[in-house]
Amino acid sequence: MEPGGGAAAAAAAAGRKRLRLHLITWNVGTASPPTDVTSLLQLSLQGLPVDMYVIGLQEVNSKIVNFLSDLAFDDPWSLFFETILSSLSYVKVSSIRMQGLLLLIFAKHGHLPYIRNIQSQFTRTGLYGYWGNKGAVSIRMFLYGHAVCFVNCHLPAHMENADQRLDDFEHILELQQFEGEKVAGVLDHDVLFWFGDLNFRIEDYGLHFVRESINNNRFSLLWEKDQLNIAKKKEAFLQEFREGPLQFKPTYKFDLYSSEYDTSGKKRKPAWTDRILWRLKSPLPHASEAGEMPEEQAISVSLHSYASHMSYSISDHKPVTGTFGLELKPLVSVPLVTLHPVGKWSTEQEATVSYSALPEFPHSAWDWIGLYKVTFRHANDYVIYAWVQDNEISSGEDAKQVYLSTEELPMAGGQFLLGYYSHIMQSIVGLSQHFQIQPSRTLAEKDLALDGEALQCGATE
Repeated sequence: MEPGGGAAAAAAAAGRKRLRLHLITWNVGTASPPTDVTSLLQLSLQGLPVDMYVIGLQEVNSKIVNFLSDLAFDDPWSLFFETILSSLSYVKVSSIRMQGLLLLIFAKHGHLPYIRNIQSQFTRTGLYGYWGNKGAVSIRMFLYGHAVCFVNCHLPAHMENADQRLDDFEHILELQQFEGEKVAGVLDHDVLFWFGDLNFRIEDYGLHFVRESINNNRFSLLWEKDQLNIAKKKEAFLQEFREGPLQFKPTYKFDLYSSEYDTSGKKRKPAWTDRILWRLKSPLPHASEAGEMPEEQAISVSLHSYASHMSYSISDHKPVTGTFGLELKPLVSVPLVTLHPVGKWSTEQEATVSYSALPEFPHSAWDWIGLYKVTFRHANDYVIYAWVQDNEISSGEDAKQVYLSTEELPMAGGQFLLGYYSHIMQSIVGLSQHFQIQPSRTLAEKDLALDGEALQCGATE
């Protein structure tokens, strides 16, 4: 059994939920996606599956033409990860892009109804806040009732700008605000993940000493001169952030398409520029005595692995991944909306959906129900949809029914599912089980005719 399997069973027995999150940060240097990311996504590893993927990229190709086209269409990196993960039953929960910064979040189907109140933010810090080549993008959500935030940063470069990096990050923390009663700022979330090309360097030591230490795997000699480690000892706002041990080679700067550090005339010093940190919100002082917090911690984070991936060489940075266990006591355990198809569906009969909602569910005129393939990529990747209020055909105490146009059903039939999208929650809040749509008889008759012709041709030959 994989380490953590026993803990997952114990958590389940205690009424707690254990999720596995896989975070990726990678400065891709304007390159196109590679042909294979199996190891980066841990797709070949046996054991507990990943529940959520969080992918933060920096320096995604952001030339003006690309940037304008990406406002209307998904960029190649988004499409690349969507294609791979949708076939494994992951759906893109949310994404945000600010020029070269891109943040993508994917989750398994079963978690979608418990991911709510999704919001995103961005902060430009390049050219004194007028340009988005540097800064941060973030996505926050309530995951089983707990507030979780992910922040993907690209901070200023160069050795001498350590103070500017800290100022920019503190500025980002102050500026990024979200709507909600309990959670306003980034630091108000129960769990915060901060990652990206943070650009912190190794001070004092010369190039020869740094490279010799790396070649001899004596990374600990360099830790005390890492600018982020130095800052964490001095800056109060950083002291609650945690990070795994840097037991991998510095991830910057490499020659393209190689694992050799910079051989150009500049010969830049290697550095751990690409990092993943996390922060667990501290309980209020004396909260347990006041009855505001349960005695048992409601949510906890554990690091399973923190590693770089040297085989990827499309940019001068190597990607870094962090795999985390998120153990929590679910504050919500029932979907806001439950829905299912009425009767057996075919392309030649009326298509009706039955749904029921919890009393506290906030309906909107902009809510809709979508019909999805089982390998759908994101909420808008529906085959057809219907506005819930406009297409309601019956309303009872226990359930309501909504009509979907038969004319738009896929003629070939197949396996599908239904999803209820909440405009207020900005997410799918209800998902049906898989079900079969029977193909059109006309289409089936054509197939039989073609098969018959093929058999007759074969007999003639």
